[in-house]
Amino acid sequence: MKNALNWFEIPAQNLTRSQKFYETILDAKMERMEMPELQTSMAFFPSDWTNDGVGGSIAMGQGQVPSQTGAIIYLNAGENLANALGKVEAAGGKILQAKTSIGESGFIALFTDTEGNRVGLHSPA
Repeated sequence: MKNALNWFEIPAQNLTRSQKFYETILDAKMERMEMPELQTSMAFFPSDWTNDGVGGSIAMGQGQVPSQTGAIIYLNAGENLANALGKVEAAGGKILQAKTSIGESGFIALFTDTEGNRVGLHSPA
């Protein structure tokens, strides 16, 4: 097993609002797809499946309930998470933990997105 994680879903009550938030803070385009068999709509984060990358989406539908408790997903914020974190509040989110060093493993921060989810960012610098 190369990665312990291979897929994640961040719940949304308003997929358009949530997609705009994540596209803004991560400066990335997300593709949408309807999943009628799951009664779910999704917007996919960029991923590199050719190199066993981890993929994920924002998901809106049955059973998708935003939360500030439970597991924390840390999104890749590129070379310096200050860039993404600096866009959180203007995009409608709230910073919960400022950029914090975790030693040789880089930096992390926590925020609440437009849907009420607690999400993390990680970067090497």
